[in-house]
Amino acid sequence: MKMPNVVSPEEWTRAREALGDKDQAAAKQRAELAAERRRMPMVRVDKEYRFDGPSGEVTLRDLFDGRQQLITYRFFFDEGVSGWPDAGCEGCSMFTDGSTDLAHLHDRDVTMVLLSPAPQDKLQAYARRMGWDVPWYTILGDDFTVDFGVAEWFGVNVFLRDGDDVYRTYLLEGPAVEASGTCGACST
Repeated sequence: MKMPNVVSPEEWTRAREALGDKDQAAAKQRAELAAERRRMPMVRVDKEYRFDGPSGEVTLRDLFDGRQQLITYRFFFDEGVSGWPDAGCEGCSMFTDGSTDLAHLHDRDVTMVLLSPAPQDKLQAYARRMGWDVPWYTILGDDFTVDFGVAEWFGVNVFLRDGDDVYRTYLLEGPAVEASGTCGACST
């Protein structure tokens, strides 16, 4: 590893202040982007997507678990992913490590689930090994990943439920998930 330059305390303070100004500008831009994301329109989801879970087959609506909002994370755990069949994507694993305490989400009427094409026995074995209790479902068929932009790239899709109606509100994909700070292993 190349070591940083050695400078005087005054030079270090000037460099830190300059970087701090850039950090503040970036934080303001992220806050503006998050506000814009919250104002995104939504689209009704009419197709019946199916998933396999620990208790059997469920629909997208079932994944809400009675709550109003649903966050789905497309976790890459399938053939062709490094570590298969015993482990999933390192970045997806890091993301999940930072997402396992769901109490705050549940308190806000939000359910979060992981979705992968791997069979339940593989998913549950890996979840036990990692100490995760985030609900993890097997994606049945290719429609969900293609329709929601997560066939070739990890992503977070957010849905709202109004009675029996389900709406897609937005997608955080690849770089946006990385920018959340929880997926550092995915960075290129």
